[in-house]
Amino acid sequence: MARPTQTSRALSQNFLADRATAEYVARLAVPRGRQVPLLLEVGAGKGALTARLAPHCRELHAHEIDPRLVPKLRTRFSVTPQVHVVVGDFMDTRPPRTPFSVAGNVPFSRTADIVDWCLRAPALTDATLLTQLEYARKRTGDYGSWTLLTVRSWPRHEWRLVGRVARTRFRPMPSVDAGIVRIERRPTPLLEPAAYESWRHLVELGFSGVGGSLHASLRRARPRRRVDAAFRAAGLDPRVLVGEVSPGQWLRLHEVLAG
Repeated sequence: MARPTQTSRALSQNFLADRATAEYVARLAVPRGRQVPLLLEVGAGKGALTARLAPHCRELHAHEIDPRLVPKLRTRFSVTPQVHVVVGDFMDTRPPRTPFSVAGNVPFSRTADIVDWCLRAPALTDATLLTQLEYARKRTGDYGSWTLLTVRSWPRHEWRLVGRVARTRFRPMPSVDAGIVRIERRPTPLLEPAAYESWRHLVELGFSGVGGSLHASLRRARPRRRVDAAFRAAGLDPRVLVGEVSPGQWLRLHEVLAG
């Protein structure tokens, strides 16, 4: 039987082992001067981040999928009444109906699923996630290009890369560095609810690759002169690659084409 101190490759376990980094992530998740009513932590592990988050939360649900780690977690936080250790897969959790935050050192192999869960949760206010650095950079436009997921969710959620963490600060050490992604639900969405269907359709058509270019893809749904006008309004060259179009430029394209 595996000893409790062992890690599981199947669970993609890389525990945060640097106290200063845990404190830094906690400050990003809960800025000073604030107290979060409810925070869900993904992958509590051995409690390094949990211990820094707890003082700033009225209620903290520390989720841990590995049952070997749960007894020590519960013992460690037995005198911290706001911390509730939850054993099981975070993905099986129903999103709370009241406003809540998410934070955690996300298992790299589960990042896409966890982010999708967050984006689908109507009451989520923000998420602060340690992910692979490449994922963090791709999703936040740090490479100078943008992905379908980011652009599609942009009217409701802002994505930011707020930090980098060297792989040497984890145990066992992963093969790549990590990035800290901050996803915040906008207090006022950039589009009216009635416009979301046309927004989703436009963005997904643009990223489909049908026609061989963004300009050609959009011409399948709109007259060429309208597409030309939208590109001029957004300051885009017709030869631009779809990934090079920023969310702000997409909003301008939608404004002209949906109008």
